[in-house]
Amino acid sequence: MPIKSLIFDFDGLILDTETPEFLAWQSIYRKYGQEIPIDEWGKIIGGAGISNFDAALHLSHLSQGQLDAASLRLRQRSETDRMIAESSALPGVIELIDEAKQHQLKLAVASSSRHVWVDGHLKRLGLFEAFDNIVCADDVAVGRTKPNPDLFLLALDKLEVQKEAAVVFEDSPNGVRAAKSAGIFVVAVPNPVTSQLGVDGADLVLKSLEKFNLKMFL
Repeated sequence: MPIKSLIFDFDGLILDTETPEFLAWQSIYRKYGQEIPIDEWGKIIGGAGISNFDAALHLSHLSQGQLDAASLRLRQRSETDRMIAESSALPGVIELIDEAKQHQLKLAVASSSRHVWVDGHLKRLGLFEAFDNIVCADDVAVGRTKPNPDLFLLALDKLEVQKEAAVVFEDSPNGVRAAKSAGIFVVAVPNPVTSQLGVDGADLVLKSLEKFNLKMFL
């Protein structure tokens, strides 16, 4: 069946918000002679995950309570937001959207983040109007973000396409699991952080969206 739609993750796929998040925590941890555990961090990337790891609480615990978790979060958020505000769309994103539009494919975003975050950055990047639908954590039941399939199932419903006629682009293990649970072909494009975690189960793995050959799927 030829594809009729493309569904994009947001964080780490359209805009690399995940590397700044990690680098900011890594810098803070190292200032106090500690290393943030990448394996635990990886469990919470791209969705509700399989862990309730809290980097601020973890570092506070390592300092035996000398560091305040709330203050650590404020420091990390400030540094992360500064880096993200200076970032543009990842390589290949705009070109793929333009090519998909030329072939009249329907486009959606399915993100475990909230609309205020996703919509705001899409507008800043000039990409908000490019998508037919934007599905976020606000749109599904609490706790039903990735790796649960609900976001992708809702995106399919809003796009009015069958799962066999869609391709999902993801960067994280949680996103890949969610797409596969929804029965959708998934292309994994790991970023510098998620490339350390593996994307087992993806149907195709690429280093960049620039490498995706849309014509092969039409």
